[in-house]
Amino acid sequence: MNIIQELEKYRLEHKITQSKLARELGVAFATVNRWLNGKCKPGKIQSYHLEKFLNKKIGYGKR
Repeated sequence: MNIIQELEKYRLEHKITQSKLARELGVAFATVNRWLNGKCKPGKIQSYHLEKFLNKKIGYGKR
């Protein structure tokens, strides 16, 4: 499972909107929306922060 799939899984398990997830991550709603819709991928630094947020080590190659 890649980091975006993990992020969506977290969002669904916690029953939160993309907007609330964006606030929790400290990024814009549009950023989360683009990630979850496959329009762009988080960079290395963003991936690092997402991994810390999700408390998992996923690895940059699986973005």
